Amino acid sequence: MSEEFLAADGNAVGKRLDSWLSEQFEELSRSYLQKLIKEGHVLVNGRAVKSNYRLGGGEDLLLQLPEPEPLEVEPEPIPLDIVYEDEDLLFVNKPKGMVVHPAPGHSHGTLVNGLLYHCGSGLSGINGVQRPGIVHRIDRDTTGLLVVCKNDFTHSHVARQLAEHSITRRYRAIVHGIIQEDEGTVDQPISRSRTNRLKMAVDPERGRRAVTHYRVLHRFNSYTYIECRLETGRTHQIRVHMAYLQHPLLGDPLYGARKSPYSLEGQTLHAGVLGLIHPRTGQYLELEAPLPDYFQKLLRILPGGKEPE
Repeated sequence: MSEEFLAADGNAVGKRLDSWLSEQFEELSRSYLQKLIKEGHVLVNGRAVKSNYRLGGGEDLLLQLPEPEPLEVEPEPIPLDIVYEDEDLLFVNKPKGMVVHPAPGHSHGTLVNGLLYHCGSGLSGINGVQRPGIVHRIDRDTTGLLVVCKNDFTHSHVARQLAEHSITRRYRAIVHGIIQEDEGTVDQPISRSRTNRLKMAVDPERGRRAVTHYRVLHRFNSYTYIECRLETGRTHQIRVHMAYLQHPLLGDPLYGARKSPYSLEGQTLHAGVLGLIHPRTGQYLELEAPLPDYFQKLLRILPGGKEPE
């Protein structure tokens, strides 16, 4: 059994324990966390509480995670928005709220479940039975493009391009505040947070180099619409770097400094463009996924708004 130690900060004040924990542990479902709380695997200031316990801020929490049981990943007829597909790979436009691969609390309804139904046994096996075909991932509440590998040959080549930072990855995001410069670069190393194991953080001493290039697309009255181009691909990289600039993503429950006035499910972040050298043909292949409806609506209704490009 593994243990995670957390400290409830000011953003936790008034929130239900199960709700706040689901924001910290994106990969765990709320129902699974409620089960852990009920079974006494979550301690607040050293004592067991109920799921509806409301945090006051400043509490010390201990979350005990039982060793995961082996998951039998079943194919499921989940509709997938496949942008491109051939015998070696496919590009899929992932919707908001979909987890990429199974994990405790998310054994069904994941992208992998849908891929197994769509592709059958035709997926690379390098990452094991729980992550067939998956060479990279995006967060549950981030929308947009992922490349999926159908065989180990393709997987190895795409993984090498990821390691060499030669894959094109461009995201659209809405952040709090007004970014004054038209474009810029954040070159700050990222590591696991020293105070919250669920978060990543800029850490010059322990971090791995992380580089995000950004440019302003539109300035609203209180927000900025930007495009980000990843030079590296660290976990939560855009979310961490923009929070580091004091411009956290709108709707981000983990790194956001302010509560969103809009009804959002997680951060406004969309992986819009993905390009790579096709391992079989040697030709450059670039795909684009349009902004999801919720994102387009936000661009229209934010004060000082604009029609989506």
